[in-house]
Amino acid sequence: MLPMKLIDCPRDAMQGWPTFIPTTQKTAYLNALLRVGFDTLDFGSFVSPKAIPQLADTAEVLDGLDLAQSGTRLLAIVANLRGAETAAQHPQIRYIGFPLSVSETFQQRNTNKSIAEAFDDVTRMQELCARTGQEQVVYLSMGFGNPYGDPWSPEILGEFTQKLDALGVGIVALSDTIGASTPATIAPPFRELTAAFPHIEFGAHLHTTPATWREKVQAAYEAGCRRFDGALGGYGGCPMAADALTGNMPTERLIEFATEKGEELHLNTEALAEAMQLNQEIFAAGPHPLTPSPAERGN
Repeated sequence: MLPMKLIDCPRDAMQGWPTFIPTTQKTAYLNALLRVGFDTLDFGSFVSPKAIPQLADTAEVLDGLDLAQSGTRLLAIVANLRGAETAAQHPQIRYIGFPLSVSETFQQRNTNKSIAEAFDDVTRMQELCARTGQEQVVYLSMGFGNPYGDPWSPEILGEFTQKLDALGVGIVALSDTIGASTPATIAPPFRELTAAFPHIEFGAHLHTTPATWREKVQAAYEAGCRRFDGALGGYGGCPMAADALTGNMPTERLIEFATEKGEELHLNTEALAEAMQLNQEIFAAGPHPLTPSPAERGN
């Protein structure tokens, strides 16, 4: 079994933040995260600034990142081919991430395209990455259920993955878009997909409450997933969730879990402490803190 990988996602934490985070502050925070030693940093996005004004400065932030002393790879999210072409102009970016929904309804709402049109984008992005030496990461939105009444099952996820496999996509992350996943909906897809497509790297982009994080990570891990997305403090990630305490999987919880399992992450603990301090300076005064008290952690 492959070792566990952690992908920290400050992009997901920042993108919905109600007040603009100064570019210099973003850059300082991301540089601190780069020193920690995560496998990958989901650092920004190339989408319409009207859609996500918080990340309109992604290119400027990228120019300020110190990559010389870091082995962490950069991932940028895009919503269409145009965004991918912009990301591809920056060789510092290793991965181009694209959300592809298994829900026709959500695909239309999220990107104003049908699933068929989104697959066309995936195809063109894959061709683009082949030319630039970058790699596409496809996020299967609504990966653990569908609130819109569209069909969902592990078999449907398998059908999508088969199409992605035929295109040469090597990394597929299942995304808990609305924060409604449970161990019962997390384990079967990973168990079936990792068995059917052992050459594809499957990831888990989970949302959680403070009380349910461990059972969700455990379910994915035991079913064969070794790639996990998180965000320090659990900030951001799930504006559509019914529970206000639902947010991104806290990266510090993933570190805790990995340590318990004997996974060697090779993280710089001093740099992690510095990053946590900067994280609190940005997010602690905001409306959606997810760092629970000990009584709320559900350990």
